[in-house]
Amino acid sequence: MVFTEMDVLRLTLAVIVGTLAGIVYSLRVLFLIERRVARIEEHMDNIVHKVLTEEIKIERALKKRK
Repeated sequence: MVFTEMDVLRLTLAVIVGTLAGIVYSLRVLFLIERRVARIEEHMDNIVHKVLTEEIKIERALKKRK
């Protein structure tokens, strides 16, 4: 089977376009995962803040008993 110069160019172009499409898809997935992690961190921060305020209330209540 003999490949012409045009076939080689098409194959090269297809490989380049496929590689670029793969990079774009990977960046999209990475961006979505980063947003999810940021949301999880935000929820964790809210929970930590609530626990901290409860601990402060408990410490104040214990100090008043003494």
